[in-house]
Amino acid sequence: MSMKKTISLLLTAVLVSCTSSIHAAFEPIGTLTAPPPAVPAKQVAFVIDDFGNNMKGTEDILSMPVPLTIAVMPFLPSTQKDAELAHKNGHDVIVHMPMEPIKGKASWLGPGAITSDLTDEEIRSRVNKAIDDVPHAIGMNNHMGSKVTADERIMRVVMSVLKERGLFYLDSKTNYKSVAGKMAEELGVPHIDNEMFLDDSHTTEHITKQMEKVCARLGQGPSCIVIGHVGPAGKKTASILRQYIPRIQKEAEFVTISKMVFQSIH
Repeated sequence: MSMKKTISLLLTAVLVSCTSSIHAAFEPIGTLTAPPPAVPAKQVAFVIDDFGNNMKGTEDILSMPVPLTIAVMPFLPSTQKDAELAHKNGHDVIVHMPMEPIKGKASWLGPGAITSDLTDEEIRSRVNKAIDDVPHAIGMNNHMGSKVTADERIMRVVMSVLKERGLFYLDSKTNYKSVAGKMAEELGVPHIDNEMFLDDSHTTEHITKQMEKVCARLGQGPSCIVIGHVGPAGKKTASILRQYIPRIQKEAEFVTISKMVFQSIH
């Protein structure tokens, strides 16, 4: 065979091979399945306070089909039961720590409260006992506390206990002068701030208005943290929250506070 003929045959073979590869690349490889729907990049965390005293709306909130953060007050009749059920239902459990307000009745605080007249050791003892009394607690927020959360001495002691126990802190922001975040930062405690209250007024109209604000915030930013309550408005809060779940889920993922906290430090 001549050299020219050999080269010609080799070139033909290469062209056939390349053409076959191109055709193969564009041939269907079976029925393509649609990709799963994207998980919303935005997140919303609802924290519900005041569990532990058989409050109105307790069962309604704990049976919600989305993850919530359940703040349970220590040393009350249903503290253990509420915390156990919340954990069983997949919610975060945190200690709702009673703290002295600037104004308000002492009776509103409940047992084991942190007050400004306590020594450092008394504060340490009360915080430790409260954590021990709330099963499955992984964090803490303040119940009331407008006075105490603005006190560096007290909040430094509180944060030192949380650091030792491995808990995070959610500042409920009952006082814009709160130093909780500053003290948490100083001691290396994971922390995050509440952004709005859902039911500071107990009317259906107000709670609905606040839920609309939640939706508006999610339209403007990546996340939103909201605090609601069981108690006088508990059933209204639960009912309105349940109504808004499908709407919110179109735009954001319901998450627990712990997920937000630990995302923020990584």
